[in-house]
Formats: sequence, structure tokens, C-alpha cells
Amino acid sequence: MTKRVFSRVDGSNSPGMCRLLYVVGQLHTGGLERQLYYLLRSMDRVRYSPAVAVWHYDEGAVHLPLIRALGVPLYSISNDSSRVSKVRAFRRLVRQLQPEVVHSCDFHTNVAASWAVLGTRAVAVGSIRSGFEWAKRETGPLLGRLSARWPSYQICNSYSAAASARTSQSFFVPRRCDVVSNGVDLEAFGRCPAVKATPARIVGLGYLLPVKRWDRLLRAARELTRRGLDHKIEIFGGGPLRHVLERQAQELEVSDRVRLLDHTDDVRKVLADSSFLVHTSESEGCPNAVMEAMACGRAVVATDVGDIPSLVEDGTTGFVVRSGDQSMLVERMARLISDGKLCGRMGEAARQKAEREFGLNRVVQQTLTAYRRAGWKEQRSRTSGVEAYLED
Repeated sequence: MTKRVFSRVDGSNSPGMCRLLYVVGQLHTGGLERQLYYLLRSMDRVRYSPAVAVWHYDEGAVHLPLIRALGVPLYSISNDSSRVSKVRAFRRLVRQLQPEVVHSCDFHTNVAASWAVLGTRAVAVGSIRSGFEWAKRETGPLLGRLSARWPSYQICNSYSAAASARTSQSFFVPRRCDVVSNGVDLEAFGRCPAVKATPARIVGLGYLLPVKRWDRLLRAARELTRRGLDHKIEIFGGGPLRHVLERQAQELEVSDRVRLLDHTDDVRKVLADSSFLVHTSESEGCPNAVMEAMACGRAVVATDVGDIPSLVEDGTTGFVVRSGDQSMLVERMARLISDGKLCGRMGEAARQKAEREFGLNRVVQQTLTAYRRAGWKEQRSRTSGVEAYLED
């Protein structure tokens, strides 16, 4: 008997069956977790019978109770297991549940999804949710290459990542990749009245990780202070660089201007109380923070990475600056601080664009279409659990 290292963690003992099985690294506060929740909430869950397998399970994860409340079956892969044992366990889970599609939501679980469907009728779909080359590097020399190649069909959340994959000369690229851009709950992130605050309240949203380059925002705070522009900056997200950034804020003498705060579940309130949002990342896909700020009617100043140049219309809904152009970042922030009417007009234009382009129904329809392009032939009925196969 092979030791089972997965278990159902949604309060049910039923093995169940599903059409669509999602495997996700974890269910904490990241953008891909939010998009998975949106997808599950918005789809016809009776028709598509989705289930979620969590690679690194944590009972305290932010999105865990939200997905539980949808009635979606949840499975954990034992945290005490080696990577090889996890992959084997996931393969057994796939054979038990007999899904029609296995969708890896994290880049680093792509190859596990591909291997798990071998010998089954299921279609494997991978994900690229940041810069393609960046994801390969960050995932490691071996796993990064394997996850870039398999599954052969992958969904990108940005056109920039898809273009990078399609033009790469490496062997380790998917055979086909399509784009499904992120969406926003336009009701939860409704239009907020413009804030006429002194000092200007500038917000950053995202983990305190090196790729987010919050150091750029700290240096901008110093220059804005030197110019005599009254402002306060709050960065919400928490993460491993918090103490490093706090020390840097002290060295730059902007500790009185900048606050580094933990993750917040009430992003809308944070945005409602803000003047505008700044996003300084080095690499991105289709960032939730930018889309949520626009949905709330907030102007955005952001670097030109990922799909940000197509999300933010430079000069209309905010400003796009070249990544690494510190002086232009400061200039664009200074302009919004100095011109409240411009800031308000850009915020209103941002909301209008969000209403046109960021809805969740689009995300569901495009995702299901992507599965069909990958080879999914939706079955109109499913047999009972009697036919479920468990390799134990």
C-alpha cells in the first residue's frame, strides 16, 4: 500500500468527483489566489463541479474560508512530504477525482499537473502569471525549465508574458499559450468619491518582496519631501523585506512620511481613503492592485512592466513610467500631488475603463474557451462515484 499524502479539508469525507481540478501553491493573499477565488465564485459550480488541491496547505490562509464558503471541495497535499511524494500524491488524487481538466494556477506546479494527467483523459493546463523569463529564473534552473515546457498548453494573465514565451528561442517553452487577463469584482471595488486630502495619501499594495521594488517609492518620498510637497505613503502587504525597508526609510529620513503595514482584507477602504496608487514593480503580469485602484476611481502611477501599459492609459487614467526611471517616477507623483483636479479626472477615467474591460464574466468565459483550445471536450453528464479510481 502506498501512503496517501493528500486529504480532503473542507469538512467532507466524501471522495467526490469533479470536472475541473485546480492545483494552487497556497491560498494566502496573492493576486493569483484572488483570481482563482473570483473564477470559482463566478462560474456555474453545479455544471462544472470544480475542486481545489493546495500544494502548501495552511489552515490560516486568507482565501481558504472564502473558497470553503462556495462549497468547493478542497484537498491538501501533505506539507511533510518531499516534492516527489507530493507529485505522486497529486497523481493519485487526479485518478480518484477523474477531472476533465487539471489547471495548475502556479508556475511551479505546472509540471506536476502535466505528469498527473498521463494515462488519463484529463487535459492539463499550465499558468504563467508574471514575466515568463522571470518565472523560469525564480522557480529554479530545473523546475523552472520543466514548468515552462509542460503542460504544452498554458494560460498567461498578460500579453507581455505570452509574447515572451512565443518569441523565446529556448526548447523550454509551451507549445501554445493564450491570454486570459485578470478581472475585478466591480461591485466590491465600486467607485469611490475623490479624496481632497492634505497631505496627499499615496498607497502601495503588494508583498514586501524584492521584485516589487518598494525601495523606489522610499527614494521618491525623499525627493518629494525635498521639494516641499506634503504627502504620506502607506504600503500594505507585509513580507520578508519589512525590516530592511524600515531601516532604509530611517536612512533616507522619511520614516515620518512612510508607513509599512501588514496585509489588509479591506483593500477598498484603503483605496477609498487614498489620493492615488503607486506601483513600482520590476516584473509583473496583470497586477490586481492596479486594476482594483482603477475600479475604485483612483489614478495610478506605475512602471511599464507586464501589461501595465495596456491597463493604465498614460496621461488619461494615470501615468506609466519606464522601470528604473526614478526621476520620472518622482515627476509623475509630484504632478498628481500638486494637481488634485487632474488626479480626480484620471480616477474617473480609470473607473470608466474598469467598467468596460475588467468584469469577471469575461474571465470565466475566456478561461473556459482556453480549456477547449487545450483539447477539453466537455462531457454533458458524469457517472457516479462508483467508478472513481483510487490508486492506493
